[in-house]
Amino acid sequence: MRTVLGVLLLLSGFLVASPASAATTVKVLQLNICHSGLAGCYTGAEPVMAKAVSVIGSTRPQVLSVNEACAGDVARLQAAMGASQAVFVAAQRRDGTPVTCTNGQQFGNILIVVAALAGGPASTGRYTAQDTSNEMRVWACLPAGGVSACTTHLSARTGSVALAQCKELLGRAVGLPGPTVVAGDMNLRYQGSPNVQDCNPAGFYRKGDGDVQHVFASTSLAFVSGTELSMSGTTDHPAWLVTVTAP
Repeated sequence: MRTVLGVLLLLSGFLVASPASAATTVKVLQLNICHSGLAGCYTGAEPVMAKAVSVIGSTRPQVLSVNEACAGDVARLQAAMGASQAVFVAAQRRDGTPVTCTNGQQFGNILIVVAALAGGPASTGRYTAQDTSNEMRVWACLPAGGVSACTTHLSARTGSVALAQCKELLGRAVGLPGPTVVAGDMNLRYQGSPNVQDCNPAGFYRKGDGDVQHVFASTSLAFVSGTELSMSGTTDHPAWLVTVTAP
């Protein structure tokens, strides 16, 4: 009977397909928490950290990029993320020593990827192009696992330098394994002068918050949504959440 039914289905043009594999949702959360204690946007250590932890809890990202952080923030943010891999990279003075927060901790950027997507060891570096300030801008990447990811905070003083830094990092991202996301405060705007879109390489697309925070994603990741979330006055940037799906 089963054989006859199979023949009838075949002759009548029906195809029986196996269920498709479900795509993996990847949420990328970009934060600039203004935590150095030096900038005018600083509102105190606890308010912004409590808000960051709250936003992480409500959005449950798989990739977290944090700019203007202190080294001691890693443990608290990683606890909010759950099982994960983290890297901190300190901004540098011209002599190569780390920039520090007013609490004495190193100042820089944090990247955290959940354990289910994390892969090999982190890489970090300082950009070739730098402006005339005494804060040398840096980047950090975590290669796939399931998704490769990078974070950065680019020059705030000179747009052409920020664009050169953006191009340098995206050029590096092109060579990372697997689906890739790059997030950060780029200090560049869409259709600005210079235009952040000019550092978007072939094989990538960009989603921005309408200001200076952007997430670049390889075209192997399908865009789902971009959502701006209030940080309730704890910093001068909103949270920027980009959701994609990985094959």
